[in-house]
Amino acid sequence: MRYSITAPNHIDTTILLPASKSISNRALIIHALANGNEMPQNLSDCDDTEVIVRALKDNPYKIDIKAGGTAMRFMTAYLAVTPSGEHELTGTERMQHRPIGPLVDALRRLGAKIEYKKAEGYPPLLIEGRQLDGGVVEMEGNISSQYISAMLMAGPVMRHGMELHLTGDIISRPYIDLTLCTMRDFGAEVEWTGPNTIQVQPRSYRQTPYFIENDWSAASYWYEILSLCDDDSSVRLDGLTDGSRQGDSVARYLFSMLGVKTTFGVTEKGVPTTVKLNRHHTVIPRIVFDFVNQPDLAQTFVVTCALLNIPFHFKGLHTLRIKETDRIEALKTEMRKLGFLVESNESNDLIWDGERCDPMPHPVIMTYEDHRMALAFAPAAIKFPGLRIDTPTVVTKSYPRYWEDLKKAGFKIEEEP
Repeated sequence: MRYSITAPNHIDTTILLPASKSISNRALIIHALANGNEMPQNLSDCDDTEVIVRALKDNPYKIDIKAGGTAMRFMTAYLAVTPSGEHELTGTERMQHRPIGPLVDALRRLGAKIEYKKAEGYPPLLIEGRQLDGGVVEMEGNISSQYISAMLMAGPVMRHGMELHLTGDIISRPYIDLTLCTMRDFGAEVEWTGPNTIQVQPRSYRQTPYFIENDWSAASYWYEILSLCDDDSSVRLDGLTDGSRQGDSVARYLFSMLGVKTTFGVTEKGVPTTVKLNRHHTVIPRIVFDFVNQPDLAQTFVVTCALLNIPFHFKGLHTLRIKETDRIEALKTEMRKLGFLVESNESNDLIWDGERCDPMPHPVIMTYEDHRMALAFAPAAIKFPGLRIDTPTVVTKSYPRYWEDLKKAGFKIEEEP
């Protein structure tokens, strides 16, 4: 299935964003470890969160998390420290080629019983839950922060807590800090005790009412849309928080360089509010940015900057190779269809110096089973009327109502066989 997308000439709309997937998934695991009765409120309705909800509710022997990378990492640690018997944890074919070894190794060093059912270092896993003693453990800091977050959330239920040492450079630090803040919200005692060390005390989580703010990652696509629109367009986004702990909230600052102004509604501190986005005049000749802490924004900014004819050099993207697809190669391939020759180097930087090629007359953007490919490329229809997106249903992984929201904003979306 494909969608053909045509953008309106002008946009003036209000969008209720989905709840934060990152916070939802963390809150669910911690809530389960706290033996909580009252579920967190405003949970995300995306696929990644739904698979965790079902796994925690039904507790089947075989848990299929489908394409949920976060779910795979978080459920691995959760099952390892929960004395609830033996489970097989598996996922899609692509998931079975995404590494899990660093997390399994760290858990095993603390006494976890985990076996690989197929290839060493990759799902599916056979996990026998037990209470772990805990202690001192070391992990590389330049791997997926989801490994680190999974370990941290399991720490309070270990008999002696955990001291986690991170070696080398630490990437996606905002996601680690988001985990620590969510843990503290549920009563955990956890803190950075050094530049690379996190101490988790052996103190049980407490049950607590919890409300989840809406998703800044989802907001980034509306920022992208506004940056590509005429100056009179505006969008209002409900449920965002000023001073949010979500790493992707940096989008508001980055997009200010690309012509989008952010205005927060008047509200009490920490309460989700309505954010208004407007176009303003700005000229930036080139942008250089290190996405090491916000890798999920990379696709959005590659597409946006190229369409605005702003050369770029984006760094800190090596983890894009092991996402739902190889996002670096996928971006290069699909941007070429639109006439942009994006290059990468040995450091996995993405670079565009303004070099163009002839665009395809009727481009079809492939999504590679990757939700963020569909989400980031759909706004390109503003510059390429009738742009087609292949397998558009992949957006359910993080933003299930995306196409409905685009229609609400005036986009014409037609289904093709």
